[in-house]
Amino acid sequence: MILQQLLQSLTTHLETVYEAHEARTIAEWVLQHELKCSRFELLQHRFSEASIELQEQVNGYLPRLLQQEPVQYVLGEASFYGREFQVSPAVLIPRPETEELVQMVIQAYKLNPEARLLDIGTGSGCIPITLSLELPTAQVWGLDVSPEALGIAQQNGHQLEASVQWLQQDILQEIPALDSHSLDAIISNPPYVLEDEKELMRENVLAFEPHLALFVPNHDPLLFYRRIAKVAQLLLKPQGKLFFEINERYAKETATMLEGLGYQEIKSGKDLRGKDRFVTASYV
Repeated sequence: MILQQLLQSLTTHLETVYEAHEARTIAEWVLQHELKCSRFELLQHRFSEASIELQEQVNGYLPRLLQQEPVQYVLGEASFYGREFQVSPAVLIPRPETEELVQMVIQAYKLNPEARLLDIGTGSGCIPITLSLELPTAQVWGLDVSPEALGIAQQNGHQLEASVQWLQQDILQEIPALDSHSLDAIISNPPYVLEDEKELMRENVLAFEPHLALFVPNHDPLLFYRRIAKVAQLLLKPQGKLFFEINERYAKETATMLEGLGYQEIKSGKDLRGKDRFVTASYV
């Protein structure tokens, strides 16, 4: 069997549960992962022989893939900002819009070599690790309530040789163990999907990704944003900034809440798909 045939066989199996384009994309991801190559390299060598070991490994993934378990969990890794991060069902799969959030922070602090940055709800660690690697003289912390998530984040930090300090704390109950008014920015992509939005989500997200990192009560959609904004008043330096990824339905409400807490320079931003996705604010 050649790679082209193996790719087609895997695609055909996946088309029983996915649309054709998505099935092909997943099949290519699997082979790229196993061969440690780019998509271009895979297609360039598609007439090369597919070893028996490769065929067995790929076929071993099929039962999980046919249950529509996200391919990132099946393979144990996901791409973010040009790097590979370990992931498991203990953490959310990094999303492209979060790369946009990270880019905003990098642009804001690339000329501040001593920036002190805290990511709250760090999950896989993709935000603080990327910030540490892109801003190598900054001091960066990552905080999460889940010890399982922090374990993944620490593994990613070690593997990618990033200098990040990790904190296991419940932001709803505790103040992060950092000096008062010592941070230049707090970044967060906290849970923001309402319970009644579950029916709008893909079944494989609901079945496999951690609900702790996804959902907030219907009656309090700004639960985490309000709490983080209040904590930030204790931790941010004067003119320190908040960077939030938000539920597109609550951009105005988030801005109004921040204004009520005394924040200034409050701005909303859209992601590349044109959805209201970010809010930033300055602490005075």
